[in-house]
Amino acid sequence: MTPKQTLKQINELTQALVGLSLSNEQNFPTTQGKPKAAFEISVSTAAGMSVALKNLAYRDIYGELEKARCFNIKMLDGALVSLRYRFLAGVIREHSLAYFPSPDLEHFQNEPEIYLEDEIYADVVAKNIVPFPIRFDFSDDKEKFVDVDHPYSHLTLGQYKNCRIPVCSPLGPLAFGGFILRNFYNTAFRKFSDRFPTSKLGFANTITAKERKIQHVVLGV
Repeated sequence: MTPKQTLKQINELTQALVGLSLSNEQNFPTTQGKPKAAFEISVSTAAGMSVALKNLAYRDIYGELEKARCFNIKMLDGALVSLRYRFLAGVIREHSLAYFPSPDLEHFQNEPEIYLEDEIYADVVAKNIVPFPIRFDFSDDKEKFVDVDHPYSHLTLGQYKNCRIPVCSPLGPLAFGGFILRNFYNTAFRKFSDRFPTSKLGFANTITAKERKIQHVVLGV
């Protein structure tokens, strides 16, 4: 997938979630550099994303990100979706794709009858739900890579420092968006799946033979 194709997919994802009334706030992507040289896709507020790596309570991290509007998409339940890609000479070098659910779902869970008629809320009204962040990271930096322990492409759950579940390849924007909708907004996904954009474009596999022998994630494009 090229830088321009990646940018196009981010715009398609954003437009789809707005058009399906699943998002009520959004920041369309901004770019730095040139697609055939050093090229980065993020949002104008991306500098605030560093707070996500700090040793703070999740509620405080979420609050800072929301206050700084450091997201591409804010879902109707308050979840923040962030995408950043970096390319060099047309080749992907790095990405960080994050989902930060709202840490406060009490207003949904205490009065579920208000929300049950709206598909976007059907999966967040149960009182036993525990919101936790997820992040898909990729870096082709060979100095950071450690086979199995620090895969080129990996999934981190719940901000655990050493949680790096191997992922088969870097993840495209539409594949990431589909993963979020299917797993966290399944009621809405089933209703709107025929209207959600898909693509056959993807990135080359980066998973190693050793990583394939342990639990790992395989995602379609």
